[in-house]
Amino acid sequence: MRCPSAGAPAPAPALSDAGVGAAHRRRLRDVFRSAGWPCHDVIEIELLAAGLLQRRHDTQGRETLRVSDAGIACLAQTLQAHRARRDAHEALVERVSREMTRCGRLAWRSLSIRARVADGWAMAKPDVFSIRHTTTESWLEPIVHEVKVQRSDLLADLRRPAKRAAYLQLAGACWYVLRAGIAEPEEIPPECGVMVATDTTLAVLRPAPRRAHPMRFDQWMALARATPVPGWQHDDAQQWLGDPRPEDPAG
Repeated sequence: MRCPSAGAPAPAPALSDAGVGAAHRRRLRDVFRSAGWPCHDVIEIELLAAGLLQRRHDTQGRETLRVSDAGIACLAQTLQAHRARRDAHEALVERVSREMTRCGRLAWRSLSIRARVADGWAMAKPDVFSIRHTTTESWLEPIVHEVKVQRSDLLADLRRPAKRAAYLQLAGACWYVLRAGIAEPEEIPPECGVMVATDTTLAVLRPAPRRAHPMRFDQWMALARATPVPGWQHDDAQQWLGDPRPEDPAG
């Protein structure tokens, strides 16, 4: 990402695409929200040289920093990129949750549930959590779907085995739903299933291993406090209370 240079007669050298990283953008945000006291480190030097930060001195000679107009433009570009990424992610989460309701399931988005991991507890927040719409506990089949639309986000997630362990503590099956082209199925741990999302379909590339998973009381309480995705009330949902259809993305 190339940030715009300052509108001066002799433009300051801009950071390269690879040079403007998360640390630079985070520092710009920190300076923008603060009094601008300098840190005198490498990141600050690079931002000053690129014209994204400017030095100021008060009447007592104390130095502070301010974000330049070029820095503001850089922050705006970053905000737009983050918003586009979030919108793409949320759109795919919505598709997955709606598909679960069409398969006769109750689905929740971004549900927060405690999960037992190793010797402690962790808060898990799967993108989509769903159960079958049934009154028979043994048929509930809780499932987690984790949605990824950016390869960088996927790789960061794969470096967190505790997160997957938490999901597997919550459900009898865990799926990664990937935007087409960001990864191969072999990159996803074998304990998880893999779906790929194109513009029109959700295709199963590798089924998720299934296991029996009784729901804990605290899970029931979390579901009781949350609101499921609309759509499960449809009359045709009742026909899928038994075994799922062969094309059922739930597996």
